[in-house]
Amino acid sequence: MANYDVIIIGSGPGGYVCAIRCAQLGLKTACVEGRETLGGTCLNVGCIPSKAMLHATEMLHEAEHNFSKMGLGVAKPKVDWKAMLAYKQDTIDANTKGIEFLFKKNKVDWLKGWGSIPEAGKVKVGDDVHEAKHIVIATGSDVSTLPGVDVDEKVVVSSTGALELGKIPKTMVVIGAGVIGLELGSVYSRLGADVTVIEYLDVITPGMDAEIQKTFQRILKKQGLKFIMGAAVQGVSATKTKAKVTYKLKKDDSEATIDADTVLVATGRKPYTDGLGLAELGVKMSERGQVMTDAHWATNVKGIYAIGDAIAGPMLAHKAEDEGMAVAETIAGQAGHVNYGVIPGVIYTHPEVANVGQTEEQLKEAGHAYKVGKFSFMGNGRAKANFAADGFVKILADKETDRILGAHIIGPMAGDLIHEICVAMEFGAAAEDLARTCHAHPTYSEAVREAALDCGDGAIHA
Repeated sequence: MANYDVIIIGSGPGGYVCAIRCAQLGLKTACVEGRETLGGTCLNVGCIPSKAMLHATEMLHEAEHNFSKMGLGVAKPKVDWKAMLAYKQDTIDANTKGIEFLFKKNKVDWLKGWGSIPEAGKVKVGDDVHEAKHIVIATGSDVSTLPGVDVDEKVVVSSTGALELGKIPKTMVVIGAGVIGLELGSVYSRLGADVTVIEYLDVITPGMDAEIQKTFQRILKKQGLKFIMGAAVQGVSATKTKAKVTYKLKKDDSEATIDADTVLVATGRKPYTDGLGLAELGVKMSERGQVMTDAHWATNVKGIYAIGDAIAGPMLAHKAEDEGMAVAETIAGQAGHVNYGVIPGVIYTHPEVANVGQTEEQLKEAGHAYKVGKFSFMGNGRAKANFAADGFVKILADKETDRILGAHIIGPMAGDLIHEICVAMEFGAAAEDLARTCHAHPTYSEAVREAALDCGDGAIHA
């Protein structure tokens, strides 16, 4: 048995960041992790490996479609699937070993095994029980499946199985047009698979700005993805090598089937708190299985906190990281804070899609008077030179004060460009503040400035 100031259960982005911050603040800290490697879903089977695959296939697309336009004569590239998977694994290994190094550097103890909380102030890992003044639940989330759909991770796969298929499928059906489905659907489409996305709603990427949704779907269609919208999946029957998806169209209640070599179930994620013993402890949970917390991430049981995917809010690694740092600072007696109004979201397709703050639809529903500044990447010199002129930047500002209320970008490096606007919003900036800030030429970031200018007297290059 060991005594700690803080024990964090889970070493994903929320957990490991929380552990490092706790240690930096002088707290004796341990982190519980049952995997063979640190980093949780994100580093092992989520964010990091999927980005490696997206990058590899984007390079394939460039070689196949754009090299010749730039005067680069090369033989048609061949995909070595085993080598690509090995590259993905090397990327995972580099990142997970990096977290292990950071734990050693900051003197965070890794308690190897699966943790439970037999009582407040105690964490059991294997046969050992450790004491802690504070316990942080950072156990993340698991894939959410559909009734009538059994995931075998061979033919019918979750995002985890989709990252380690034995071979590239000729046909793939993706159930769900959210972030994960569209990212991985794009990967396999570029690898040559015939990809069809089935979505229950009438729009892709639910919750995003409507103008972005329409433009994004149009671009993905142009890239070869097919969409069946407003369709409820009834079930999936699979053999060892094939699957048949049955769905019903909401518009006329008609039923149809589609065959595929692989079916990717990308219908979202759910909090993972199995085996922690929270019910026995009396920890309050929501109807959706989330751990309920107050404004300081504390549960109703003294000394137990929760962060990340295990609690309410968007299931984003960076949201969990922010909460991890904030709860560490709170435990250390400081003023931990997360601005939930300025948490960006990014889809790492090509082009990328990024957003922060409110959508036009939300502002209309709230009756908030606003103005819109837009700029197309067609007017951006760098984007045109790089064959990346699809998309636009859209900034929403208060009609009277000009304060930025939200921003939505579809285009090259959108996931990086959005952060200029995040910083501006964090400090309560007006669109004019962005518009009057000098931006280097030629860069993609000039499109952000032009959209900000369009909130006022008008963009220059539109």
